[in-house]
Amino acid sequence: MVTRAERNATNPDLGVLSARLLFAAQRELFLKLAEQGFDDLHPRHGVVLAYLDPGGLRATEIARLSGQAKQAIGVLVDELEDLGYVERQPDPGDRRAKLVCPTERGLAQMRTADRIMAGMQDRHARRVGRAAYAEFKRIFMDVTEHQRRSVSGA
Repeated sequence: MVTRAERNATNPDLGVLSARLLFAAQRELFLKLAEQGFDDLHPRHGVVLAYLDPGGLRATEIARLSGQAKQAIGVLVDELEDLGYVERQPDPGDRRAKLVCPTERGLAQMRTADRIMAGMQDRHARRVGRAAYAEFKRIFMDVTEHQRRSVSGA
């Protein structure tokens, strides 16, 4: 009988494989961010930072895009606000709502993270071939969206 550990070593399921990619990418990203002066960030902050827009987004929209609970996003936004990466501003479209907007430090982090992620993607594209990498991303996005829809019932 094949053990779970053996199976995950040779034929990991979608969850294990996705988690391995996520955790490895996060490790590299946050290590390189720390080297460039953003050493107060942690991987948990990535769920907000990955979706943050320079013009700001409502926390509810970040929650929807990320698939995380609004309460969890609120806690992370509070932490990022305390660290000086974001600030809450009135939403010009609805004064009752707030936008989560990056500060100058937040914008600098976003630019740095974009460069780091582009470097990671370029490294993989060179390694497996640009066409193969583009096809991998297309299929991975399709599988991801199909999985999200099947869970949400949409």
